[in-house]
Amino acid sequence: MSGLFEDFRSEFNKPNNTLVQLILINTVVFLVLLLTKVGLTLGERDYVYDFIRSQLMLPGTITAFAHKPWTLVTYFFTHDEIFHILYNMLFLYWFGRLIDEYLGNRRLIGLYIMGGLAGGLLYLGMYNLVPYFQHYAEGARMLGASAAAFSVAVGAATLLPNYTFHLLFFGPVRIKYIVFFFIVLSVAQSAGANAGGNLAHLGGALMGFFYVKLLQNGTDLGRPIYWIADGWSNLLKPKPAVKVSYRQRSNASTQANAYASSAGTSSPISTPDQDEVDMILDKISRSGYESLTREEKQKLFRASQRN
Repeated sequence: MSGLFEDFRSEFNKPNNTLVQLILINTVVFLVLLLTKVGLTLGERDYVYDFIRSQLMLPGTITAFAHKPWTLVTYFFTHDEIFHILYNMLFLYWFGRLIDEYLGNRRLIGLYIMGGLAGGLLYLGMYNLVPYFQHYAEGARMLGASAAAFSVAVGAATLLPNYTFHLLFFGPVRIKYIVFFFIVLSVAQSAGANAGGNLAHLGGALMGFFYVKLLQNGTDLGRPIYWIADGWSNLLKPKPAVKVSYRQRSNASTQANAYASSAGTSSPISTPDQDEVDMILDKISRSGYESLTREEKQKLFRASQRN
């Protein structure tokens, strides 16, 4: 068991491993809730588990939400059925790999969180403004990462509509058709038993589309998310021990200036010139998108923003 925890911690602490980290967070929350549910059920304390879960689920009424505003975030990290989390995490993994590879891990977490927020806000708006849903708002509760995963999926389909997945029994299918099918399914079920969840799917889908479209035009909706994530990361990062050096002032100043210069000019992915873009396009024509390296894909995206 300790080895399992070590594996989890090792994967979670790896740099640029956002997709795995999102899946691990959802998995850990699910396992904690599962063990809590089993323990409390055996102890005939089911009501305690229901109370704990209710603190993580997004309620349907504005009044209930006002007492638990944190649920706008916690609901899309919470699952209590194994097939629910399995479906959502597979969906997130398949499409999240594309976002991570072409846009980077920061855009992935931006899409995930903004999609979850958009899904939750649409859910609240529909249950409190549309007469049909107002009748069910009092008892409505929502949990699950579907809206966030839909945001990532639609973002990937918007960015790479002709990218192909090879599906069992169907063969190669472009992801724009896969995503379109799930959107139509959500629309069809938006007035059924799981209306709230399907409304959230549509909110996440809208966010995924506009997030990528605006990103292609130079506007990044995820900047507030990156700022919060960076602040949280810096807060948890251990501070280095203070070292006292008695080097000569001139030498220390020279080294500091050299470091500042190199740090200020370095960039993980540089904006490519036209020759680089032409080389990447030639490579695509010869071998297809899949032959590009991660850096080449991100350079191509930067070039599309510039144009």
